[in-house]
Amino acid sequence: MTGSPETAAGDRPRVVVAVPPGLRGQFFTDAVWRELERAAHLVVVDDHRDRAAVAAALPGARALITAWGAPKVDTALLDAADRLELVAHTGSAVAPYVTEDVFRRGVRVTQAGDEMARPVAEVALAFTLALLHRVHRFDHALRSGVDWAAASEAPPRHEIHGSAIGVIGASRTGRAYIALARAMGARVSVTDPFLSEADARELGVESVSLETLLSRSRIVAVHAPVTEETHRMLGARQLALMPDGAGLVNTARSWLVDEDALLAELSSGRLDAAIDVFDAEPLPVVHPFRALPNVLLTPHQAAGSVECRQRLGTSAVNEVLRLLAGRPPVHAVTADALARLH
Repeated sequence: MTGSPETAAGDRPRVVVAVPPGLRGQFFTDAVWRELERAAHLVVVDDHRDRAAVAAALPGARALITAWGAPKVDTALLDAADRLELVAHTGSAVAPYVTEDVFRRGVRVTQAGDEMARPVAEVALAFTLALLHRVHRFDHALRSGVDWAAASEAPPRHEIHGSAIGVIGASRTGRAYIALARAMGARVSVTDPFLSEADARELGVESVSLETLLSRSRIVAVHAPVTEETHRMLGARQLALMPDGAGLVNTARSWLVDEDALLAELSSGRLDAAIDVFDAEPLPVVHPFRALPNVLLTPHQAAGSVECRQRLGTSAVNEVLRLLAGRPPVHAVTADALARLH
């Protein structure tokens, strides 16, 4: 645990940064870090998973910046945080990092999820184009030593222009993906119980049931939130509705898809998929997904762009600066956000 050398004393407010060195370098540009140092006495917890170290840093702190893997702020940590007013999370879902006690004690909670929408949408679009053009199949065939003629064989390929694209969830990322897909000429339908007809018209999409979307979409992109209601919403029955040769894109969470049912469909060769998220992470080396030629895999990196990481850090710092300036947060969440489990 370290403090800023030039801020070891004085009347400036205390801010705890529970972000490990590697992520700090990605999240906080030099300019953003200097701005935070000028405004506050920083206490940096390098081992941000160490609950005791975080607890020891919290007395007197007005704000806590958290990263993935930080201990959950519960009653015990709050008892040490005698002046805490804000938990600024550098990620999206806050449920793993705060409890209802945080909200009951009047501590504000912010998140930076808005900054992830564009890069994740871009990766989902890249996945969509790859599946439509079977790029993953060609790549796998050539790398595995198949001869040129055999490697040239693939199911029918399609352009995105005019293709029926189905989007499950008009979330922030879902809407960003919709805009990108429609800009390339896709015909987009959406299933989302909270999407009004007016919003659907504004987005330029057709609102349909999940069953209708699955049965008529060439590509299905998953962008729903993680809640009790969405757990395994795509199971064997739902996946069976997808047309032969269709593709599934999942850059959201594996929670939404029955992985065993998906594996069965993919193993048959009936469907293709592009997947960034898995039940077991890291994905085991022996996992069957790794050997399938009709599957494109990435290691949970859809939001890993340089620009996105820097925006996440800047967003959290800006929330702290607003607090210290007596201004309200921009990206505050309520206790209802705890229903998003991951």
